[in-house]
Amino acid sequence: MGSETPSDALWTTQSVLSTLPNPPEENSTSPIPFFHLLERLKTTKREGWRRFGITSGESISDHMYRMSIMTMLAPPTLAARLNLPHCMKMALIHDMAESLVGDITPVDKVSKTEKARREAEVMDYISKSLLGGVPGGMLSGEEILKVFNEYEANETLEAQFVHDVDKMELLLQMVEYERAHNMNLSEFCHVAERVQLPETKEWAATVMQEREALWKKRAEEQKP
Repeated sequence: MGSETPSDALWTTQSVLSTLPNPPEENSTSPIPFFHLLERLKTTKREGWRRFGITSGESISDHMYRMSIMTMLAPPTLAARLNLPHCMKMALIHDMAESLVGDITPVDKVSKTEKARREAEVMDYISKSLLGGVPGGMLSGEEILKVFNEYEANETLEAQFVHDVDKMELLLQMVEYERAHNMNLSEFCHVAERVQLPETKEWAATVMQEREALWKKRAEEQKP
């Protein structure tokens, strides 16, 4: 999507933290500062919908929550080959960097390389500066970083499934917003073609059939 620009080079995790009224305490032995950072995922909206005037739409946390539920309902032929608890964990971690990076969409003037750099920097900050000294639990900073990197590499079956679930969640939301706001969001339909696994392709086909029925019904209602 193009080379790095001077503004790209200026972006750092610390540059964002310096703008926060209450930045999280670093190098704590308590997970509380990390818990506070997660609040930003609850309040940051998914940007793709805002371009269509949906200003009170889903947050990043909303998106990841439904994804985590979806992973637990993997089709049986796929579930038998997956570590489903690991998939659920990945769904809840994969967009965690957006707590400071924000939701960068394809229309934003940020290259894929730069987006990946920013997200990797934030995840490194989370795993070391916020969780590096936190003992106990089932999700250490090191584990969070490991799961995030697995998702980004998209090489394991679990990562490929969660990538598909990410696309599926968008398709579901697309149809739901079309129903609720009577608007055409066909710009997002191409995502269905990027679903990778046969079982999740069936899910995508079902959602696209729902969408087709929706627009067919609306066309019939508009006939004189």
